[in-house]
Amino acid sequence: IIGAAVMQWKMGAKFEPRIMPAIIERFGVTVFCAPPTAYRMLIGHVDLTRYDWSGLRNSLSAGEPLNPEVLRGWRDATGTDILDYYGQTETVPLVANFPGQPIKEGSMGRPAPGHVVEVLDDDCNVLPTNEEGHIAVKVRPASPPGVFDGYWRAEDPRSSFHGDWYFTGDRAYRDEDGYFWFVGRSDDLIKSSGYRIGPFEVESALQEHPAVLENAVIGKPDELRGQIVKAFVVLRPGFTASPALVKELQEHVTRVTAPYKYPREIDFVTELPKTISGKVRRMDLRKQEMEKIRQGKTGS
Repeated sequence: IIGAAVMQWKMGAKFEPRIMPAIIERFGVTVFCAPPTAYRMLIGHVDLTRYDWSGLRNSLSAGEPLNPEVLRGWRDATGTDILDYYGQTETVPLVANFPGQPIKEGSMGRPAPGHVVEVLDDDCNVLPTNEEGHIAVKVRPASPPGVFDGYWRAEDPRSSFHGDWYFTGDRAYRDEDGYFWFVGRSDDLIKSSGYRIGPFEVESALQEHPAVLENAVIGKPDELRGQIVKAFVVLRPGFTASPALVKELQEHVTRVTAPYKYPREIDFVTELPKTISGKVRRMDLRKQEMEKIRQGKTGS
């Protein structure tokens, strides 16, 4: 709509990281946008230093949180920062890292011009700095462009609207400089022994370990603690799954985050379930664990 040429590549059922750098180089792509999972696979499977990245002006990421380790790896290989941003199907991008502004690794940036975005409590009160709450967009007295009106054919089309605000269903906190830090989907938060744990923080800690190519973290039901933190880890080539590595990863997360946040269970897997756009489907992992628990109880 602004006269820019858009290049599309039919990639098939699965993302193939070894093809993409050659396409970017050959056709002179200047702006590249992909979910963090794609960046992780590119860094983990491809020698990015073999390619000419001089034509690449901006790299963008959206769809799920961007781990600081991925941002650093991409910058080292290509010379460009990944500008992470946050939006939804229900909205245009609401929070972003903008060219020319400082990037805080792991932050999704600051509110986009024309939108009032805040971190609220359950009663629509703006929360203090560094306090976790709902990401919400002000829609009254005038709704900003790009924010939907409601869910079509739903029993309650405006179920996500509260007073003057649209609640996105995601949680975050805002620091003293106005940068937003993603915590997780409201239904992804892990409640373990009275603690509220955001999966993204645990995933980011695991991602920093040299053995980890990609990972996903969920809350697994537990009779004693309510839930425990469970991680699914895809290893980099050259590393082998073992009890010793499980312990090493657990100790690493404890050092980087807090003792109560480490994954009490770790499964090593060959791949993670993803959407066609590359987002990790934690819902599938939760269903998988629930099915294991059900089968264990029934003895089937």
